[in-house]
Amino acid sequence: MRPLIQYFNKIGVKTLSCCCGHGKYPMTIVVEGRIEVLSGIVIPRKTRFYVKDGEGYYYIPEIYK
Repeated sequence: MRPLIQYFNKIGVKTLSCCCGHGKYPMTIVVEGRIEVLSGIVIPRKTRFYVKDGEGYYYIPEIYK
């Protein structure tokens, strides 16, 4: 994940948030424009892209409908 974020920085794409998924969810990366890169889904919130599930893991609800 780190090399991908570094690449985005290098080409001028601002990363707003990211998570490796911690073995429960797939990796997600939110960039400027509030787009989740790997799914192409636009996240409607301007902040707090991730929410915590019942086990304490964070995920983006719009990605896992």
